Amino acid sequence: MSITDFNHLRAREWATAALVLAISFILVFGSRTSRLGSESAISPRTETVLLIHETIGLEELVELLDTYGFRFDVAELKWAAGILGWRRFNQGRYVFQEPVGYPDFFSKLAFGLQDPMLIRIPPGADKQALKERIAAQMQFETHELAAAMRDTSMLNRHGIEAHQLYGRILPDSYEVYWTSTPDRLLERLLSEFDARVTEPYAARMEELGRTVDEITTLASIIEWEARYDDEKPAISGLYWNRLNRRWRLQADPTVNYAKGERSRLVFADYRIDHPYNTYRIHGLPPGPITNPSLASIRAALFPEEHSYMFMVANPDGRHNFSRTYAEHRRKSREWTDWLREQRRIRAEMERQEALGQETAGSAQ
Repeated sequence: MSITDFNHLRAREWATAALVLAISFILVFGSRTSRLGSESAISPRTETVLLIHETIGLEELVELLDTYGFRFDVAELKWAAGILGWRRFNQGRYVFQEPVGYPDFFSKLAFGLQDPMLIRIPPGADKQALKERIAAQMQFETHELAAAMRDTSMLNRHGIEAHQLYGRILPDSYEVYWTSTPDRLLERLLSEFDARVTEPYAARMEELGRTVDEITTLASIIEWEARYDDEKPAISGLYWNRLNRRWRLQADPTVNYAKGERSRLVFADYRIDHPYNTYRIHGLPPGPITNPSLASIRAALFPEEHSYMFMVANPDGRHNFSRTYAEHRRKSREWTDWLREQRRIRAEMERQEALGQETAGSAQ
């Protein structure tokens, strides 16, 4: 073979190798480019709520996706992030229900395009439990919410004091963003309260000669006292009768509040020296004892008209109402006798159970 033929052969080999390399590059690049446009590059195993607590980089994102059980190709994901230019991803709550492509996935996290969530606020919660319940659903901590609830600038904007704020946290479900600050959430809740209570019932409150905070305070007592919404207007009517006759309210829930726990009251509890103990003070306590529902607020605004002055609980959680103290004492004795009988039955059952255990032990 001549030198010329050898050089031609080498040239063809180099050309072939270059062609193969070019074709391989085109295939690989084409494949990855195709994957870049794929709408199923990243797949959640089920509907997944991805929580990013602070701004993170690509490596942290890969670890997080793995922790949440996403299906994806690590090398390809990193390549796609480089091609698309995404390197930082914002804190937030992101919901993925089905497979998603790289452009949509990265842009959603990089721009912080969060999915809203429903925060649920229950009625009748004590202050600490309510703060913990709210914070558990949000990104902030309980102490941050507590600090925001004492913020004088926010309270002054709404013309309320810290102890009145509690009664304006209307129980319901609210659509919010997980990263909302405590201040922003409180502003939302107070605006909602104004829209659903303060404004529509302003004329009724003026007619009654009561402020919105006096109504929420009375409603909070009704909330604690009543297990059933349909009984709330009757309970409200009883409390209004006492207020109008300038009697002490003598509402057991205020004693529980003063005591600091929900438990069966004994005689000594009613003598607790506390500004919320309506067995010792006249009129309404200084503020709400819980966050009342809209049903309780409406009951406070529109009480049932009757002449009842006393009530006692039934075993089913409802109440027996009385017009006179003599009638009330008779119904109270019936309730006391029922409780005593339940305690006797329970003690007898425990005695029989203990006796059965002793008999079984002897047989062995």
